[in-house]
Amino acid sequence: MKKSLLMRLVMGVAIPGMALGACSDKVDVNPDNPDQPTQKVGRYVFATTVQNSNGSGAVLVTGESLDEGVLTTSNNGLTNAGATQWVFHKDYLYALQYNQGNDGTTRSYILGSDGLMSERSKVYSISRFTSYGTYDDDILTMSTGTASNTQNDAKGNSPKTLLVTYLNVKDQTSSENDTSNPAYNMENYVGNGEYVTLSGAEQVGSRLFSGIVPMGLSPYGSAVDNGRWIRKTDDGFDFKDLIHTENGGSGSGSYSAGELVGTQYPDECWVGIYINGDLTKKKLAHTNKISSPCGRFRSQYYQTVWADDKGDVYVFSPSYAKTMSNKYQRTELDAGVCRIPSGSDTFDDYYCSIEKLSKNGASFMRCWPAGGSYFLMVMYDRPFSESGYAATELAIFDASGKTLKYVEGLPSNVSSIGKTVLVENGKVYIPINVENEYPAIYGINPATAQAQKGVTIEATQITGVGYLTSQK
Repeated sequence: MKKSLLMRLVMGVAIPGMALGACSDKVDVNPDNPDQPTQKVGRYVFATTVQNSNGSGAVLVTGESLDEGVLTTSNNGLTNAGATQWVFHKDYLYALQYNQGNDGTTRSYILGSDGLMSERSKVYSISRFTSYGTYDDDILTMSTGTASNTQNDAKGNSPKTLLVTYLNVKDQTSSENDTSNPAYNMENYVGNGEYVTLSGAEQVGSRLFSGIVPMGLSPYGSAVDNGRWIRKTDDGFDFKDLIHTENGGSGSGSYSAGELVGTQYPDECWVGIYINGDLTKKKLAHTNKISSPCGRFRSQYYQTVWADDKGDVYVFSPSYAKTMSNKYQRTELDAGVCRIPSGSDTFDDYYCSIEKLSKNGASFMRCWPAGGSYFLMVMYDRPFSESGYAATELAIFDASGKTLKYVEGLPSNVSSIGKTVLVENGKVYIPINVENEYPAIYGINPATAQAQKGVTIEATQITGVGYLTSQK
């Protein structure tokens, strides 16, 4: 893309609030009279960025089609501060912002009856988050942090606790859990002494499913009963050798004296099943067929626990523990998927190795439901055993047939893949960003794994796509 064109794009987004005014109609079911459908008036929303050597800008652009056309960001769309993750939930759009070590400023947006995007009045400062999800009217951001010092042990070590922020999209309220409540304690969460964090929030009926990610032993956990939870392997390896003796590291790689970073049990998978969104009352589902149920990129944990259209919950593991340097913390399990049947609290005997179905034994970064029993997978281009792996390929996993088909019809110069998907009219839509060209939305038929280029956005990157109904 020519630099002069990028400059024009950045200069052109300086007028906030401008968008194409026409709205598209969608048929929706009238709950009072199912035989008389109502019309939903709304637009597709594309979160984009434009960039040149002097800086970058973020623009929310709206359009009437996913399948065709060209949209510009020049003098069109709503400029904004961007987001780490865009979340479309119940006709509201939230820009979750992650700031390392600090609170992130989060804003929300609506589509007005005039077809224009606008920023809502409330601005939130949410705690650092490593994962997110939704439950009823709330968007949940989650991480594991330090509990209230009222729970410290005799040596002054604080236990780890769950940090949750609830963003109610309808009321524009923000609330946090009570970290002094022992019910949120994340120490010894599954009975092996280790502390954990949660990955994703998948609502099925009134229940909430979340992947449980083991983090190792905190200083609090390693000190229990003079090292009760420090494991020794059958061949004599003592995990005590991995406990840090001083503080060190930085960012997501920081550690404390007395901490054992990384799990001692890499060949296990745990899922929390909660009775509601407050995440205090749980049942645990366990399998040793797959490893931890989450994707990973730096400090972010991507949701890989999803329900299909029948309510069966499929639990995917990319076996990210294969990247651990210490062989005793490195899993030997394939990237794979297991299942918790609808209404159950336990895994059944369903299992499929994604790794054996993939090219060259590669794993995946993240996945989403794609309608029916299909799931869209963002695949790595090579195994974890090789350096320089990148997640720039897509595949469709058919859970009913246990097949994996790589998506055909994508451009050869993919630079990155968007962070949200939209399932509609038998297709799953996702942003595809390419080198030296404008990005576009691609619609994928999950039955055939064939992709077709849709609407193109004159921008540098598309990071999210969704549909919003106009608000009065």
